[in-house]
Amino acid sequence: MDDRQRGLVLGVAAYLIWGLAPVFWIQTQPVDARDLLAHRAIWSLPFVTLCLALAGRGRLVAVLGLFRKPRIMLVMAAAALCGGLNWLIFLWAVTSGRVTEASLGYFLLPLVNVAIGLTLFREVVGRAQLVAIGFAVAGLLVQVVYYGGLPLAALGVALSFGLYGAIRKGVQVESIEGLLIETVFMAPFALAWLIYRDGGGLGVYGLRVDLFLLASGAYTAIPLMAYVASSRLLPLTALGLVFYIGPSVQLLMAVWVLGEPFDKVQLAAFSLVWIGLLLVSVDTVRRARAQRRYSEELQL
Repeated sequence: MDDRQRGLVLGVAAYLIWGLAPVFWIQTQPVDARDLLAHRAIWSLPFVTLCLALAGRGRLVAVLGLFRKPRIMLVMAAAALCGGLNWLIFLWAVTSGRVTEASLGYFLLPLVNVAIGLTLFREVVGRAQLVAIGFAVAGLLVQVVYYGGLPLAALGVALSFGLYGAIRKGVQVESIEGLLIETVFMAPFALAWLIYRDGGGLGVYGLRVDLFLLASGAYTAIPLMAYVASSRLLPLTALGLVFYIGPSVQLLMAVWVLGEPFDKVQLAAFSLVWIGLLLVSVDTVRRARAQRRYSEELQL
């Protein structure tokens, strides 16, 4: 198996695990979403610390050095806030039967990233990307017209993660090291919350729920590590296309496993977003091929 094949396997594995996340978290019922967020932060911290220590003492020492850099810590604190908000919204969606809506949020994410690049970073956006954003907006309007309100879980998931990504662009910190720093920021608040909540469900709902709560740190970190390894072996264009496995599996889990409804209005809204994603994907592949041809011509 060559590097590209290994990268593809790791990327698919990462997005499959993320896609199956609703099935994992539903096993913790009836624990409240806020308690789940606290457990996720608390149990991620020792697991990620152990993984970095096993990867080499130098990586853990390098993270400790970052804590002496105020600008990086300020940016990472803001990232922790947005990342924690994203976790909370997703967990709330799972515990309140809105996984379908959350999956729409992750389908919207690439288009939200384009919009953030346009508005915050003044990036040049092509015609195909603008049309794609238009389709996404149309998909949201379909739900507003028929349901009388915005799909808040979808928007919350997409905007919080989009802002998280935009903030993380401000510092050159690896994903795993970044997760450790973010959980360090979250951990004191998470611990205080669990003390206030008398353990947040731990030891209350039986051994099975306890095991899933304790495993939440590993479930958070393992797909991220697989994704990071994949990103070093695969072209970003290919990795971007693999991304759609995650929300697709989430949608399938919501409808087929969790029994959430999926009516014609939702199908229409999703279809408009999917058309937008298709436009962006085709445009991305076209640009990548053009860039590759240009690079090959320069080498001749």
